[in-house]
Amino acid sequence: MPRLLSLNVGLPRTISWHGKQVRTAIWKEPVTEPRMARHLNIDGDGQGDLAGHGGENRAVYVYQIESYEYWQRFLGRRDFVFGQFGENLTVEGLSDAETCIGDRFRIGKALFEVSQPRVTCYRLGIRMEVSEMAALLVAHGRPGFYMRVLEEGLVQSGDTIEMVAAGSHRLTISEVDALLYKPDHPIDRLELAIDNPALSLGWRRSFEKLKEAGLSGNSGANAGLAANPQPDPTWVGFREFRVSRKTPASSDVVSLELEPIDGLSIGEALPGQFVVIELRRTGSLPLLRSYSLSSRPDGGRLSIGVKREVGGSASGYIHDKLAVGDVIGLSAPRGAFVLPQGDGPVVLMSAGIGVTPVLAMLDALAAEEAKREVWWLYGARSGLQHPFGDRTRRLLSAMSHAHSVICYSSPASADVIGRDYDRRSRLNSDVVESLSLPIDADYCICGPSGFMSDLTEFLRTSGIDASRIQTEAFGPEHSITPGIAAIEGRRPHQPPGDRGAGPLVAFARSGLTVAWSSNFDSLLNFAEACDVPVRWSCRTGVCHTCETAMISGDVAYEPQPLDKASKGNVLICCSKPKNDIILDL
Repeated sequence: MPRLLSLNVGLPRTISWHGKQVRTAIWKEPVTEPRMARHLNIDGDGQGDLAGHGGENRAVYVYQIESYEYWQRFLGRRDFVFGQFGENLTVEGLSDAETCIGDRFRIGKALFEVSQPRVTCYRLGIRMEVSEMAALLVAHGRPGFYMRVLEEGLVQSGDTIEMVAAGSHRLTISEVDALLYKPDHPIDRLELAIDNPALSLGWRRSFEKLKEAGLSGNSGANAGLAANPQPDPTWVGFREFRVSRKTPASSDVVSLELEPIDGLSIGEALPGQFVVIELRRTGSLPLLRSYSLSSRPDGGRLSIGVKREVGGSASGYIHDKLAVGDVIGLSAPRGAFVLPQGDGPVVLMSAGIGVTPVLAMLDALAAEEAKREVWWLYGARSGLQHPFGDRTRRLLSAMSHAHSVICYSSPASADVIGRDYDRRSRLNSDVVESLSLPIDADYCICGPSGFMSDLTEFLRTSGIDASRIQTEAFGPEHSITPGIAAIEGRRPHQPPGDRGAGPLVAFARSGLTVAWSSNFDSLLNFAEACDVPVRWSCRTGVCHTCETAMISGDVAYEPQPLDKASKGNVLICCSKPKNDIILDL
């Protein structure tokens, strides 16, 4: 009969790692006395990163002594101690190849239910002193698993483990783990996982995305790991586009219409997507910037709106020097901030130049003569700083189920309430709360970072499902650095030390181009050395959190990721540039 060999607990601590301070509870120590297994953890235990660990579905982590022995042979080590893998329960038996989602076990006085495989995490690599350990667990089918606590009770080392119920559909831990992280995603097995009520909701949602992608024929990349799957880019690198029209959209925004020189199709652009432009200057490196499309493609043209930024080299060049007839480079439209499909209500919220991607969504809704209920909420300083105001009003007036609230924080003397704007206020949570917006709507938000974070937090606390809220950041996105406090306010810069002699790495959103240095083992480490905001979790090519749009160039992977990135994207945690490269960072 399976039994509990060791009960291990540990509280979060801060350690130094690669010059960073990491908050982690990966170090667990055996305890001999009985401890209460509670709904969130075992007494004396904790988690350092509650976004990725902890909660009712991840209350207790289990690892097997048989896997200990496997890794000792594989790694040639004999220094393992109980708790080595960060587990709470070191067990004899309950292998990942045999234990199934939904299996229930009585251990001591507590009742547990298997809820999901282990989530990949770089901190296991720190604990094991093997950086690729998170990937190895998945690749070798030995992730271990989490359990939820159905009945609280005392547990103690030496307790026998009694199976009291079998999970539905008999999906083993190894199979479920591979179903998400490895390339093969058979629809019939995805359906069984989706139908298993014991499997954590996040995993079931990932499998729903994989099923949808498989049924639509879009199975080229892992839709279950992508934050928001998106179609493949229509072309690679830059195509030459001519400025066919340049008009003022407000006192500080200019609108550009762009046509491809080659006269070929520009393909489909989804409303809300962005392009990267390349401004070529004699004797200088090109300027690279990302701009959202401000309308749906019309007659083979693309449109963007560019705000003049104080000290902005690219926006200043566009406003003052770029003329009709000039040629610029343009990437294919990209991005996952797109108009949600369906026939339910949609709320488009923006401030300042953040209007551009949601304006493209409004344009698409008007063109489709959509019957959806549409809410248009916009904030600006005054009518002078209200780009595309007349166009927005025309689009809204043509829609049968549209609501509009325009807020000016400092209206000009020529601005008339009721005609130009509706409220003298910033667009904020107080305004949103007063509107009784539909709770089942899809919310698309774009504007300054503080504006987006405040409204997103308000919506979530108001009961809006997080999956219904999309945001789009202009400039670098917020970092995801689990367990490490992000350092805000540092401008991207050349990495310390001697300048590299390798290919040029351009970070388009950050406006930085740097020569690659062989001192770095991945594009992720290189970006971090430049203080370019990045997103990551496993750092070994498993979780795809670091997946980034690659506008041009080629990379070499080392190690190879378990599943490939989407076409036109790259996993920066395990890749190096083979030639000059441009990243959407």
